[in-house]
Amino acid sequence: MRYLIFYHPDVKREDLPSVPSNIKGRIKRAIEDRLLKEPLKYGHPLKRSLKGYRKLRVGDYRIVFRVDKNAVIVLKIGHRKDVYDRVEGRF
Repeated sequence: MRYLIFYHPDVKREDLPSVPSNIKGRIKRAIEDRLLKEPLKYGHPLKRSLKGYRKLRVGDYRIVFRVDKNAVIVLKIGHRKDVYDRVEGRF
């Protein structure tokens, strides 16, 4: 089953400009290779206040997303040190 990808508006405006260019390619490949095909297999579920959301690890960066039927909604892409603190404002 192929999934559709939707991005929160702040992902392209705020998140991606702060990601180093060599990591951007890895993130793009991870989204295309993993999230488009099997997001439930590759994404690990989050706990506590982020229950119902999942993460995909790409080096030191994380992609926080939610699966809704045949759609993957990417809420945040950021460094592991602060990605979980900043994602809560995007619900």
